Amino acid sequence: MPLKVKRQVLDSGLNLVTVPMATDSVTVLLMVRVGSRDETPKLNGLSHFVEHMVFKGTSKWPTAMAMNRAIDSVGGAFNAFTGEEYTGFWVKVAKKHLPLALEYVYQAVFAPLLPKDELERERGVILEEIKMYHDNPMSWVGRNFIAQIFGKSRLGQDVIGTAENIKAFKHSDFVSHMKYWYQSGNMILGVAGAIPENLEKQVEKIYSDLPAGKVKFTDKPEAVALKQTKARRQLIYRDIQQAHFCLGLPAFKQTDNRRYALDVLRVVLGGSTSSRLWDEIREKRGLVYYLRTMVDTFADTGYLVTQAGCDAKRIEEAIKVTLGEYDKITQGITSAELKLAKDYLKGKWALGTEDSQDVVQLFVAQLLQENQLLTVEEIVAKIDAVTLADVKKVAQDIFVKDKLNLTVLGPFKKMPKVGI
Repeated sequence: MPLKVKRQVLDSGLNLVTVPMATDSVTVLLMVRVGSRDETPKLNGLSHFVEHMVFKGTSKWPTAMAMNRAIDSVGGAFNAFTGEEYTGFWVKVAKKHLPLALEYVYQAVFAPLLPKDELERERGVILEEIKMYHDNPMSWVGRNFIAQIFGKSRLGQDVIGTAENIKAFKHSDFVSHMKYWYQSGNMILGVAGAIPENLEKQVEKIYSDLPAGKVKFTDKPEAVALKQTKARRQLIYRDIQQAHFCLGLPAFKQTDNRRYALDVLRVVLGGSTSSRLWDEIREKRGLVYYLRTMVDTFADTGYLVTQAGCDAKRIEEAIKVTLGEYDKITQGITSAELKLAKDYLKGKWALGTEDSQDVVQLFVAQLLQENQLLTVEEIVAKIDAVTLADVKKVAQDIFVKDKLNLTVLGPFKKMPKVGI
């Protein structure tokens, strides 16, 4: 059954997106248009730190334990996330507990106590989180690749920030950050699942008096100017048995219609277990355990990257094979590959419409980042419309040798020789 999405702007200026579903659960998600690319270098990591702090007590639930028990007591789940361009807060509960979920999100975002003693404790938590990512080679190579491809721009900053910043943030930084960014016009509230007829009244009652500032979610973030004239390499030494690499290039922005052809290309190249790279590198050569080709898009740019891990002695072979497949795909793909990739993507979209949490994030993120609401059927139609020529053109636009970025992490004193 097709999902019916409704958008309305409340009297407070808050955008409300609702998606009724035949489920016994309901998910409430509030997304704010602020992330790591909106932070100055000295404030890098603050958006993520705020995400932690709002769960340390509110006017209604004054302690972290009280907040935890409020949702645990009904068997629900809650969490938050931060990206380069957004911060999100969500609660998923049984449908009869929707009023609690709405109130919980409101309290976290608009009535946090931000206690100073909790701030000091949470510094330690985030510093441990940074260490966790640093000690995970799969995570660390990816984070360094992003820093490489976007350079010194704000998109090149790590979402979690630096240890130096985490240690230096003051209570006033959190207050100022939320006062500026957490405005009704700069956020979207989404509700998906078992939605009652009186939902709008419930939302209006709780979210009636919100701060309204000048910043809007439709405002464009500071643009990133990528000026890459030759291939770039970086080596990160780690005394480990398995080496990891990321090999990628700049791609398209979030609203570029070529992204549908790029997604098809991604699947054919290395986005599934029947992809070219998976077959060549894992199945035929046994070089890797994990391999994936991914695409990420932002307001003004994006990238495609293949990441894999293999025996350090065979890293050169793995990278060379990847480069070879990059070159081959510029010659186009077959009709069979096109059909398989389309069916794969359409199947993933179908699976993604079964859970209220996935559904609400899909539509809220789409509105926040693109200022539009395409139905799943409209997105599938755009995938179906992709042609062999579209994929070939995108491949030729993307895979330019001088635009390559290679990050290698492993027990190497010198960069492996791979022809970049």
